[in-house]
Amino acid sequence: MSFHEFRLEGDYVELNLLLKLTGIASSGGEGKHMVADGLVTVDGVQELRKTFKVRAGQVVRIGDEEISVLPEVD
Repeated sequence: MSFHEFRLEGDYVELNLLLKLTGIASSGGEGKHMVADGLVTVDGVQELRKTFKVRAGQVVRIGDEEISVLPEVD
């Protein structure tokens, strides 16, 4: 399993953009397809909303990739 850490710049990041920004998806559009295909979970629950607001402390998984979302640094 590959582990990624993503530090927020603000209160949240949209799920499809998170997949793009971490390099799991090559574009936001590809990220949307991954979500729509039911491949993504947030905190262990399948998430089908492409623009779901992922916040600090949440864990996103897709296949053997895991993303821990960290709070913004002051």
